[in-house]
Amino acid sequence: MPREFKAGCQRPNVKKDIEVKETQTEEKQIIKEEIDLIKVGQPAPDFTLPAYHNGKFVELSLSEFKGKWVLLCFYPGDFTFVWATEVSAVADRYKELQELGVEVISISVDSVFVHKMWNDYELLKMVDGGIPFPMGSDQDGSIGKKYGIYDENGGVETRGRFIIDPDGIVQGFEVLTPSVGRNVSETIRQIKAFQLVRESEGTEVTPSGWQPGKKTLKPGPELVGNVWKEWNIKEAYDSAAATE
Repeated sequence: MPREFKAGCQRPNVKKDIEVKETQTEEKQIIKEEIDLIKVGQPAPDFTLPAYHNGKFVELSLSEFKGKWVLLCFYPGDFTFVWATEVSAVADRYKELQELGVEVISISVDSVFVHKMWNDYELLKMVDGGIPFPMGSDQDGSIGKKYGIYDENGGVETRGRFIIDPDGIVQGFEVLTPSVGRNVSETIRQIKAFQLVRESEGTEVTPSGWQPGKKTLKPGPELVGNVWKEWNIKEAYDSAAATE
């Protein structure tokens, strides 16, 4: 809830200031402990936040998506240059992601009102119909802090992307500086790879550059020291790259 600000001249309360600093230190310690818990193979921290979705202001929780894959995308802010290209690319491939059973949630510190304004003013001109997935608002940065991607100095989320499986487990994440955009095709490739490994219950793993239809590896004693017999370096690249 927004706190009321009272203007005026007040004498500093030294004792109170000290107590506040001690409290802030304790909070930072708690945040640090939460950040240390963010690891692949571990549960994704749950959260509830307001969001702008399909022309409405809604509230959603990560736990609502249990049983589905989730692509969680943090970004510095609306009306920023790189994220405008990223969110458009993800929106353009949203149907494909849905066919894979993936839900998308984007999150920044912007309010739901700014999300709506940005979608209506700019993103609708870049993607037919605008952004089809929820645009979440993490105004106090508390969710970004849980995921270890909140920039305390800038007061914004950094460019973090998390792939969460139907059990709510973090399978992979990527964090980049604000000036470099992520590749949605690579994100989809990774999701397909994680899904194959999940469906095979770990009896198959995907080597470097794996694409659907390409050879997988089957872990076992026989494979130790014999990967060279099963896999060729050319398989690490797509057909276009391999011919260059």
